[in-house]
Amino acid sequence: MLKKEQRKQDYLFISLLLFLVFCSLCILLDACSESSPKPFGYFRIDIPQPDYRVENRFENFKFELSGWAEIKESSQNEKGEFFNIVYNQLQAEIYCSYIPIKKEKLVQLSEESRKFAYLHAVKADAIQEYFFENPQQKVYGLVYNIKGNVASSTQFVLTDSVSAFFRGALYFDNRPNSDSIAPVLEYINKDIQVIIESFRWKK
Repeated sequence: MLKKEQRKQDYLFISLLLFLVFCSLCILLDACSESSPKPFGYFRIDIPQPDYRVENRFENFKFELSGWAEIKESSQNEKGEFFNIVYNQLQAEIYCSYIPIKKEKLVQLSEESRKFAYLHAVKADAIQEYFFENPQQKVYGLVYNIKGNVASSTQFVLTDSVSAFFRGALYFDNRPNSDSIAPVLEYINKDIQVIIESFRWKK
């Protein structure tokens, strides 16, 4: 009778021990799942609908510009005119330069711009080139879309093919990461398209 009672107590003790071990494992697994790394994400960026205005302050050209951008650091010398189109809230700038030229210098400037774009080829996933022409307004251009984690994602040149040359290069103020800047880049690339399509020479 005593042996039977002892076995019963042993059985209860083992059952209780197994229950405690099971509970401990459940708590441990739950704790591990809560502290496991979450997938990395990026902050959501609210980008407004574009609202364009004609930017007419320059002597030699004009174009339409997003209301979310502003002209800064404008300067002029014997070589040409230089300014930045700044997107403060998006931490991005388009570095622009206008250079009056003689026709024979056009090839040289075009080749220099091509070299600037392809300096990013080492880190770029791909570089796509798009031609633009508006014969009626004598605006001819080339756009470089540079894919990947590069310092400058978009560059473009515009010319009348005779006496004027305009260059723009988009840069971000933070470390390049193509995933995090994707929505901003898409927005600014649309602005660049508007700049190119609305570009007019004044002379």
